[in-house]
Amino acid sequence: MADNYTLPPTGIPQAISGEGLKPSSQIKPNYRAKYALSGHTMAVSSLKFSPSGALLASAAADKQIKIWDVYTGEILKTFSGHREGVNDIAWSSDGEYLASASDDKTIMLWNIELNAVAKTLHGHTNFVFCVNFNPRSNLLVSGGYDETVRVWDVARGTSMKVLPAHSDPVTAVGFSHDGTLIVSCAMDGLIRIWDAESGQCLKTLVDDDNPICSHVTFSPNSKYILAATQDSTIRLWNYQNSRCVKTYKGHTNRTYCLFACFSTTTGHCIVSGSEDCKVYLWDLQTREPLQVLEGHRDTVLAVATHPERAVIASASMEKDPTIRLWFNDANEA
Repeated sequence: MADNYTLPPTGIPQAISGEGLKPSSQIKPNYRAKYALSGHTMAVSSLKFSPSGALLASAAADKQIKIWDVYTGEILKTFSGHREGVNDIAWSSDGEYLASASDDKTIMLWNIELNAVAKTLHGHTNFVFCVNFNPRSNLLVSGGYDETVRVWDVARGTSMKVLPAHSDPVTAVGFSHDGTLIVSCAMDGLIRIWDAESGQCLKTLVDDDNPICSHVTFSPNSKYILAATQDSTIRLWNYQNSRCVKTYKGHTNRTYCLFACFSTTTGHCIVSGSEDCKVYLWDLQTREPLQVLEGHRDTVLAVATHPERAVIASASMEKDPTIRLWFNDANEA
């Protein structure tokens, strides 16, 4: 066992730059569609599993947010209140609240148990495209077509900071796992790291060709950043030294802002939607394609990975506004 390369509990190889890595020995996944969830009438823009993994939230251009039971595929709740399409959603860490970002220029905070709007956050001057809580869920970060990143006090429902972040619409925002950093990306092709407390820009990452950046997220240990760009490439960045250490290719992303995320429940892989109606999985370490999930009939915009089990959610656009729940049976006898 001594010469086997093992992944740390954070799920990201320490020597991820590739020097001296053994080939990955993870079992190839075998995800199969278990449920097709119907209910939305327009493109599904965002999917998020609740912290416990029991619920899945979905948002769509039909102005609605829906909550589904992950293990039965049943619809449990529908939230209506936004006046325009909903672009993104995020759970609070206790699973009691859901934040939603909309083209109506607002962010709504929904109390899941009470089926009610707890707060409406006003401040963005154009479409709000992305939203995320910090780990303590006392702060929210959002980005939008007004080219700003905003940090909000959740309890007060007020804007604390407005960061003049980018020179084009902001497509993704997120906090690091300890809440000290914020990452943002935009259609200007830039990825920026911010100090959450001071609002100071600490670093800007840019690829040579400067493709539009669709999505960005911190790795589970927050030492790396996963960035999806509209040159049909996903890159893993070591932002401390501004180096791109891995690239993942094979999917199609040239037009829409597609989500990409980590899966660390069984093995360690990267998951992304694609404009060819498929979902792609790559080995994080070797960059090899592990599986391609087929079934959707339109561009797969949103993907999400379960926090504890080998389950992937995916959703697609107008021609097929369904959500699919894929369960991995590779480890079953």
